[in-house]
Amino acid sequence: MKKAMCYSSLPSKLPVRQRLQLAKDAGLDGIEIPSFSTQQETEQVATIADELGLEIHSVMGGTHWKLPLSSTDEDVRAQGCEGIKHALQVAKWAGADTVLVVPGVVTEDVPYGAAYELSQKSLREIIPTAEELGITMALENVWNKFLLSPLEFRDYIDSFDHALVKAYFDVGNILLYGYPHQWIDILGQRIVKVHIKDFDTTTRNFVALLTGSVDYPRTMNALRGIGYDGYLTAELSPYPQFPEQMVHDTSAQLDRIMRS
Repeated sequence: MKKAMCYSSLPSKLPVRQRLQLAKDAGLDGIEIPSFSTQQETEQVATIADELGLEIHSVMGGTHWKLPLSSTDEDVRAQGCEGIKHALQVAKWAGADTVLVVPGVVTEDVPYGAAYELSQKSLREIIPTAEELGITMALENVWNKFLLSPLEFRDYIDSFDHALVKAYFDVGNILLYGYPHQWIDILGQRIVKVHIKDFDTTTRNFVALLTGSVDYPRTMNALRGIGYDGYLTAELSPYPQFPEQMVHDTSAQLDRIMRS
């Protein structure tokens, strides 16, 4: 497996090259970038990453909360589709192979059934763009009151019957309503990317890696059991002081997790 970090977890006050150099110096293999607005900005980051020997392996879609693919407002839903299409293009510009997608959001005004059907409709409308660009859409389990069972998540992905619709599994997000190893066993090879964070189920807060409730040895054993050998991407907030140290600490913690 390989180690990565979200670009937003790197110290924001540093220029691009210094941010990426820090990631490289800390021993990371790759970076997950946001859905930058322009081709110029995307290619600037991608060029520097390539020069430093860092892989941009995925893009985090940036519109799926503000413009949900499950919105009952047709204009909002259509804009959400365009947002994910843009993220797919960003991935192509950056040389990444995957875009993280939040498939839908259940709210007081968007019923579960509507979210299910509308999100499927949206993703099917986006698939031709994914095919054209050759980019995988990896659906992530997030706190969206949607796809709350590993069986449902599995069947939802399978409903598309498409090689470019897969799962982005977050080991920390799942602890509110499940156990990482059980979800991994059921999702199996549908998982193409993994987010690493930690969560304390007693305080119900995200915490530093190795200090929460994620059973990393069991989680890693489950990932090995399905043959996963891709990226473990840390999605963390920078330290309020000495944020550069967080990058080094996280890299070392990822090493320990991978050895568990």
